[in-house]
Amino acid sequence: MSKLCELTGKRPQTGNNVSHANNKTKRRFFPNLKKVSFKSEKLNRDIRIKICTRAIKAVDFRGGIDEFLLRAKNKNLSTRVKKIRKLLLTIVPHVKKPKKEIKAKKETKAKVN
Repeated sequence: MSKLCELTGKRPQTGNNVSHANNKTKRRFFPNLKKVSFKSEKLNRDIRIKICTRAIKAVDFRGGIDEFLLRAKNKNLSTRVKKIRKLLLTIVPHVKKPKKEIKAKKETKAKVN
């Protein structure tokens, strides 16, 4: 089993154990991984993935696994989660705001000030 977060791509880091006598030996810092099951409302099924605790907080902040996957970048996701994201995008196309609306909002804020 790899020690890799499937949503954020967090991997083990390397460093040193430093003794009181300042002796240094190599060690690894592992991410805090948990096996979690999320309920996908759009796919009507449970998604069981191995993610770090920081990713659990991020999914909760976004409002669920569906919204998180719609906003996530592909480079951070594992291949298994990429397939789930692709399936989710076929069911619910992700709509981005056109740049014209964003510019219009900025202009109205500038006029108010």
